[in-house]
Amino acid sequence: MEIEDHYAQLLGINSPWEISSVDLCIEKQQVDINIEYDDNEGLCPECATLCKKHDDRKQRTWRHLDTMQFSTLLHCQLPRVRCKEHGVKTVQPPWAGKNSRFTLLFEAFAVRVLQAARSVEEARKLLKLNWHQVEAIKQRAVERGLKRRQEVSIPYIGIDEKQFRTGHRYISSLVDLQEGRVLDVVEDRTEKACKALISEALSESQQSQVTAVALDMWKAYANAVAEKLPDADIVHDRFHISQHLNEAVDKVRRKENKQLIEQGDSRLKGSKFMWLCNEENQKDKFLDTFNQLKTSDLKVARAWAIKELFRDFWDYRYEGCARRHFEKWYSWAIRSRLAPIKEKARMIKLHLDNILTYFKHRISNAVAEGLNSKIQSVKSNARGYRSFNGFRNSILFYCGDLDMVP
Repeated sequence: MEIEDHYAQLLGINSPWEISSVDLCIEKQQVDINIEYDDNEGLCPECATLCKKHDDRKQRTWRHLDTMQFSTLLHCQLPRVRCKEHGVKTVQPPWAGKNSRFTLLFEAFAVRVLQAARSVEEARKLLKLNWHQVEAIKQRAVERGLKRRQEVSIPYIGIDEKQFRTGHRYISSLVDLQEGRVLDVVEDRTEKACKALISEALSESQQSQVTAVALDMWKAYANAVAEKLPDADIVHDRFHISQHLNEAVDKVRRKENKQLIEQGDSRLKGSKFMWLCNEENQKDKFLDTFNQLKTSDLKVARAWAIKELFRDFWDYRYEGCARRHFEKWYSWAIRSRLAPIKEKARMIKLHLDNILTYFKHRISNAVAEGLNSKIQSVKSNARGYRSFNGFRNSILFYCGDLDMVP
């Protein structure tokens, strides 16, 4: 078998394409494969109509998988055809995707390496690519995956925010809570952005099938969901509510600690995370100290007890029982004489109806929060992103559960 025929079989190249020569350069450690198009007709890439050949373009080069340790390059002057409907168009070669300078086999390998590597930088060095080439491969992979994504019923979704850059720059993500995947991401966390996110991520048919949406108490999100998904229940996320109560406890601690230090009392110094940690997760070395603090007459001890009592709210099986528990809890919180606690109690009461929906659907944004951690890892490994589009591509590449291999 001639070496040209050997490479033709490896590359899957058939008539009218043919390999004219294979050149090996030992000094460059490079294999150059030259391909020609031997026909006076070709398919229009837009409509697949057989058209007359117009001319040849300048030679292009594509990187292929290495042959042993030698880099392998494909070279070809792609033919252009004249289509009656679309005009003069370049014929699409079978070995590469549109606008790509890599073969499909190389891109498939690159996608797998990028998914498996600990960082983009590690993958980039292994593949011998620059940053722009890596980003281009990821973008084409995501576009490929989104086109292949099947339209299925998604009853439970979560909408969450993530800081994108320093300052008040955010992204909003829409997550399939059952499958644990990011469906799409948009820049900003406004009502307009959230509406666009729902429209981009879900078809009209899918929107009508959404049963419930987990989100925090950000008004812009709630307004967008109410308009775009009027038949879906809003379930305010239990973890965000826990964060709000932790903030209240910490405000009480900081104010009280300042007052105590002025009196020469340092009992609360260094105790911040004891009050924010769930009691069952308290570190052994802090147990004795914390047991003394939580049973003291400190204001923060009272705030912590109120916060802990609210945790029992989520353990009820029925909405009615949970509502009665809340009423007792609210009565204690509002009479606590602790301004931060009272503020959060009123906020929770204001949103109570959309908190009680939890007992109907039992969903939370825990999946979205977990994906947020993965998104943060993606951001850190890339050492930041200059553009939102690059960040979005990376999020969908690593968190979208897409079929991206060519």
